[in-house]
Amino acid sequence: MPHNPTTSLLDRSRRAVWHPCSQMKAYETQPLLAVARAEGVWLYDTEGRRYLDAISSWWVNLFGHQHPHIKAALKAQLDTLDHVMLAGCTHAPVVELSERLGALTSLGHAFYGSDGASATEIALKMSAHYWRNLGRPGKSRFIGLEHGYHGETVGALSVTDIPIFREAYAPLVRLGATAPSPDARLAAPGRSALDHARDCAAALEAWLQQHHDETAALIVEPLVQCAAGMAMHDAEYLRLARALCDRYQVHLVADEIAVGFGRTGSLFAYQQAGITPDFVCLSKGLTGGMLPLSAVLTTDAIYDAFYSDDTARGFLHSHSYTGNPLACRAALATLELFDASDVLGANRATAQRLDELLQPLHRHAAVESSRRLGMIWAWDIATQDPGFARRYHAAALQQGLLLRPIGRTLYFMPPYVMDDEALVQLAQGALAALEQTLHHT
Repeated sequence: MPHNPTTSLLDRSRRAVWHPCSQMKAYETQPLLAVARAEGVWLYDTEGRRYLDAISSWWVNLFGHQHPHIKAALKAQLDTLDHVMLAGCTHAPVVELSERLGALTSLGHAFYGSDGASATEIALKMSAHYWRNLGRPGKSRFIGLEHGYHGETVGALSVTDIPIFREAYAPLVRLGATAPSPDARLAAPGRSALDHARDCAAALEAWLQQHHDETAALIVEPLVQCAAGMAMHDAEYLRLARALCDRYQVHLVADEIAVGFGRTGSLFAYQQAGITPDFVCLSKGLTGGMLPLSAVLTTDAIYDAFYSDDTARGFLHSHSYTGNPLACRAALATLELFDASDVLGANRATAQRLDELLQPLHRHAAVESSRRLGMIWAWDIATQDPGFARRYHAAALQQGLLLRPIGRTLYFMPPYVMDDEALVQLAQGALAALEQTLHHT
């Protein structure tokens, strides 16, 4: 039998690589996608077949793979400074990026990590340490939302309410409290999304009345709880949560890791509520999907509480690649692409065109709920098949689409630069994959 390089690569990957968010045994029957290269919105496998990256490689890619402007910025940076420790040193890319992010968020000093979970850890630790520095060490607990997701490190799991991620590690986790989710799908009969947001805010207020003295922060995913199946809520919840946090002296942490940088129709989702959080967590689209980087922005008042001659009052969190120059330069280049054109306006036109093409999917008999915010689409499928997501993923690959439903929720979160050919393929292929999956259930 002739040697097949793709088969060899897949076998080697299963033997040597522990793939994330996966039951490795599943790859015995559902092969990995062996990606050889990428360009624009397309991924190319080792056999030359192409696939539309309709979930932006886990929600990170904004302007397509191999974007020439970001690549050029990285190449120039690589010729001058690849990395230097940020403890006791600084460099132009991290300073420039911090200034830009500060201007965009109206928040002050930026602290850097490598991924979203790290950003969550940083924000939670900063919040609790702030209260400690103010002589209130009892304010060390956190509250998140039902079905919320903020990462899978031990601290992030404390405010993540998705059992499959958390239950195995429960003995290691100091669980935070959970407030009702403003997810509009959970509204009581006769209650609107706005009504439900207000109902959930009232429940949050009742909890804070009892527990604010021990609570450091509330953490929320503004407007869309992504891992909960793209659960969308009214911006009124954020406005009311901001007011409650002010009243009860609790920090508001906006986890913009997935929804930031234009995904919801504004640069940051929280801006649609007209508020400013105490902390903003950023990652994923921060570098346009090129390199791992996360950032936490916070207020000057919080920063000032750490400023002291006493080392122990400082924020001593660190990792070796904090503020890596290459990653910071990629982030700056990504922000320059927003400056160069009306990205949000172009996204509105793209979304309108895709919505027109998606009418057959919106009206499909198996769709229980259809929703969109900005460049995020989601449909809840009426199925009891526990293997729906796996089967749909395989059917979508046959249509040249990379899609991974969350449970029975099919969703798109594509790059912003799809042309009409890609939009047509996405709409038609997603519908065909659904028909094939339901037919074989």
